[in-house]
Amino acid sequence: MTQLIPDQPTQVDASTEWRPARRITTLSIGTVLVIILIACALLAPLLAPFDPNIQHIEFRLLPPSAEHWLGTDGFGRDLLSRVIYGARPTLLLVSLILILTIPIGLLVGISAGYIGGWYERIIMRLTDIVLSLPSLVIALALVAILGPGLMNGALALAFTSWPPFARQARAETLALRRSDYLAAARMQGIGGLRLMFGHILPLCLPSAVVRAALSLGGIILASAGLGFLGMGIQPPTAEWGSMVAEGSKVIFDQWWVAAAPGGAILFASLAFNLLGDGLRDKMDPRHGK
Repeated sequence: MTQLIPDQPTQVDASTEWRPARRITTLSIGTVLVIILIACALLAPLLAPFDPNIQHIEFRLLPPSAEHWLGTDGFGRDLLSRVIYGARPTLLLVSLILILTIPIGLLVGISAGYIGGWYERIIMRLTDIVLSLPSLVIALALVAILGPGLMNGALALAFTSWPPFARQARAETLALRRSDYLAAARMQGIGGLRLMFGHILPLCLPSAVVRAALSLGGIILASAGLGFLGMGIQPPTAEWGSMVAEGSKVIFDQWWVAAAPGGAILFASLAFNLLGDGLRDKMDPRHGK
């Protein structure tokens, strides 16, 4: 007769029993950094210790200290306050560019992929021409014609930023055009603009959001380049590119004048690149882990 042996309790290794409830991901890090950047822009009057535009010539080019954490510039203005206030025009410029580029790119790409024929060939050749142009050089030329300023800088950068969105939307529309999903919609009498913007557009939006997040770092660098060359937001408004240009004149003796806004540009670009990379891993199954 077989004797029943009670089950023995299994031994669980203490090192494998505890596991973190949440894994720190690129998306979470990027989100936190972007939230910090937006909070600095919104709460600039509360966070900045000094007025960013008041000049104190007697305190010019002071090194970092307990009173001025990042030092002062050539006009005696507190660099920490100017760096914090500099996030406002940068984020505003980025927002204007996205508002202009994403709708234009999606409209051009979806219409080209859906209509096809000679319309697609003409529109996509124009897109390829704009895409082949050096963005910063064209932006400088347009700003030189329109004049420096926030809105003109946004228009100039938006002119060369929409083609990638159009090409991606066209490729996705071509893949969806013969799908069962759109065939079922056509059987129900849906077509034309209603099919394009009611059924195709929602399917193209996730990839457009990911591409927008990934392109924000380059847009920030391009806007800082305009400011560095004097074609962006004009002084005395605090803007990171123009601040780097001011600091480049004394970079060998007073390095902190250029290092402070340069570090802010690096922080903003890193934040949006991490956010875009995390969104790509989250929303694109081909890049998921």
